[in-house]
Amino acid sequence: HSVALSRIREIEPTDVLPPITAYTMMRVCKLPLLPYFHPGDMALAEAVAKLAKTHHAVLLTNHCPVITGKDLGTTADAAQELEKTAKLHLLLRDCDARLLTAEQVVESREAFPS
Repeated sequence: HSVALSRIREIEPTDVLPPITAYTMMRVCKLPLLPYFHPGDMALAEAVAKLAKTHHAVLLTNHCPVITGKDLGTTADAAQELEKTAKLHLLLRDCDARLLTAEQVVESREAFPS
């Protein structure tokens, strides 16, 4: 689902996932979208490394997410949450969905800092 999400033209590249659930804010935080790089391109590694300083996850256009965590379980939980939220976003895209408010996003990020 995250790969499909990476292909939507009007997606916000600085934060791909809308605030659908608090769990996304807790486990993924902001999810930036990197442009397409071919597999093995050193520029891809450099772009991921640059964003890894301030993000737990990045989404690669036409590829998949790259996710880090303090241990394998935390990383797997974040990957699962990212995919669930990507699926929800695709399902709700043409709906007038209720998202978390700006205040709720701030509260979630303060309660669960990255």
